[in-house]
Order: sequence, then structure tokens, then C-alpha cells
Amino acid sequence: MIAYNSVLSENVKSLAPSGIRRFFDILEEMDDAISLGVGEPDFNTPWHIRDAGIYSLEKGFTKYTGNAGLSRLRSAISEYLTRRFQLAYDPVSQVFVTVGGSEAIDLAVRALVDPGDEVIIPSPSFVCYGPITRLQNASPVYIETKAANEFRLTAEELRAAVTPKTKLLVLPFPNNPTGGTMRKIDLEAIAEVLRGTDIMVLSDEIYAELTYGSRHVSLANIPDMYERTIVVNGFSKCYAMTGWRLGYACGPTDVIRQMLKIHQYAIMCAPTTSQYAAIEALTNGDGDIEFMKNDYDQRRRYLYDGLRSIGIDSFEPKGAFYIFPRVSGTGLTSEEFCERLLIEDKVAVIPGTAFGPGGEGFIRICYAYSMQSLAEALARMERFIKRHGTGRPGTVAPTLGVL
Repeated sequence: MIAYNSVLSENVKSLAPSGIRRFFDILEEMDDAISLGVGEPDFNTPWHIRDAGIYSLEKGFTKYTGNAGLSRLRSAISEYLTRRFQLAYDPVSQVFVTVGGSEAIDLAVRALVDPGDEVIIPSPSFVCYGPITRLQNASPVYIETKAANEFRLTAEELRAAVTPKTKLLVLPFPNNPTGGTMRKIDLEAIAEVLRGTDIMVLSDEIYAELTYGSRHVSLANIPDMYERTIVVNGFSKCYAMTGWRLGYACGPTDVIRQMLKIHQYAIMCAPTTSQYAAIEALTNGDGDIEFMKNDYDQRRRYLYDGLRSIGIDSFEPKGAFYIFPRVSGTGLTSEEFCERLLIEDKVAVIPGTAFGPGGEGFIRICYAYSMQSLAEALARMERFIKRHGTGRPGTVAPTLGVL
């Protein structure tokens, strides 16, 4: 009999399971529950993009592509980034295609970070950065962003966190779970801290197209930052292509070359069918982005107003499709609030603690769901708040016509 506890990797055993998963396990056992927890568009992939994937199958394009991805796709990525964000990357040496943005994040950390290094991670943020860092025997250094600063990373906070061991800064903006964004003035202040150092930056821009009121600015647009920034992006969020599992990384040739080396051994290439669909998305999908973003914006404003009307305070999110309201006034922890709301009123949201330090007292709600689901969820949350006598006195949630 093998003693698995003694043969399994200590690094892997030390990782806690995702704080999101437990609530979905409870949800699966319930009828009539509303889930506002999964960070996934409720739109189907647009038909013209699906057709491109189907056509590639009909034509028998089912073999491996080159390790870096189809040359046509890499050229389309380069043209898209120039057109939409004024970023210029050589499609041959500075762009390659990955299995989702998550693989690109993993490869960037593995290519740059050695044991004993430190990786600075603004928090709350997406759940993968810290565990991937720890798997490299490196140390995640969390900076707790504040609601008072609209969950932006400040130059002062960054400067205080930098040490001689700092190798990498993660910039996860627009942010999951907070909906926070970074303005150009904020990035210029961050750049001032980084100048004169060898600190690299992983800029996770998967929600770059989903900003409200202003266009996304990449750190790579800021003078002197291009050569130290690895931009990660993908197709899951802005094109509703989560299941196609396709992303990409762009950056300095020397770094991309090392990331691609790991990709060659671990993955070989991204899914061929998905790559053909992605060419169509980048070439003819600008209208799809605008349509879905406008719809998310309506839902964002409806949910923000609705939460405030029932006595739940929230920062108004400026990006992605999440809102991060404060529930500490209820007297419940984030975990208690989410578990009781799910069991008593059948609404699934995610505790802020699932997203790292600084998340206690908050919950994440995804608004990539129908207006009907959002309206019913608000009504149930209002009943929950009133029944427990917590929060500020609320009023009836706004009707669907009030945006």
C-alpha cells in the first residue's frame, strides 16, 4: 500500500483548494437557486465565430499548429492590439498563443521567478497568482488594495512592498473581483517606482475591453515600461469564448522565447479549432465586444443601484463584470454571509476572502447574468437583510426599467 501523503509534492499539498469551489458544491444540491458566482459571460459565442471553428473542422484543419500558434492568428493579435490599445508587438517574436490566459500567467511566472524570489500581488485579485508563485518556491507578497482608493494599486503601497528580492509585479487590472481599474495617471506613478529596477511586470489584461466610462490603458503604453511588461490577454471574457480555452502572451522577445520553451514541453500548442475561431473574432468581432459591453454596463448600473437601495454599500465598479460590495456592517463574516444567503435564500455569491488578503468583509457578485436573475437575486437578498435586521434600512429593489 502506497503512503500517498509521503510521496505527494509538499508544495502541492500545502495549497488550499479554491475558496470559490465550496459554494458551487453546495449549489449543486439545491433547486431554484440563483448563482451569481461564476465569472463567465452568459452570452453564447457569436455565431460568426462559431462558424469559423465549424468550418475549420469541415475542412479538416485538425492537426497540430506551430508551438507559438497559427501565424495568421498571431498577426491578427498584433493588429488587434495596435488597433484597440495602441500596442505594437512583432507577431513572429513577441506574440504566442496559449491555452487560456491562465496558461500565459503560469508561463510568465515560471519563466521569470526562481526559488526565494518575491512576487508582489495586489489583493483582492484572481485566485491563481499566489499559488502559482508558491509552486515556484517563491514568496507572494500581497498588497491589500482599499475601497477608499477604488481598489487601485498606489505608488506608495508598491514602494513600501519592494525589497531586493522582488522579481515580479502582477498588475491584475481591470480587476477580478473588485471591478477596479487603473488610470493612466496611476500607471505613471507605478512606472516611477519601477524605473531603475529590474522588476518585471505581469499585466493581466483579460478584461481590458470591459471598462465603463474610459478606455483601458496598459502599463506597456507608459514610457520605459514596454520592455519590462508581459501582457496577458485572451478570448474568454470579451468574446464569450470561455470553453474554447484560448489566450495569448505578448512581451519582450527574450522573455517570450523562454515562456514558449516551457509551452513547447508542457502543452505543444493551443487547440487548433479555437485558433481558427479566434482569427474570426479578432478580425470581425469589434461589434460583438461593444454589444456585450453595453449590456454588461446596463446590468452593472442596475445591480449597483439595487444593492444600495437595499442597504448594501458598494464601490461602483469601473471594469470587468463584478461588483464587490461591503457586508461587514451585517455583523457576519464574508463566509457566513455567503453560506447563509445560499442556504436560506438560495443566492450564490462568493466571499471576498476567496480572493486573498483584504477580501474579508466583502463579497463578489458577478453581473454577467440576465436582468431577470439579477432582479430576483436582489429581491432575495433584501429579504435576507431584513430578516436578519442587518445593514441600512432598504427599499424595494429597482424595477428592470430603472437603470
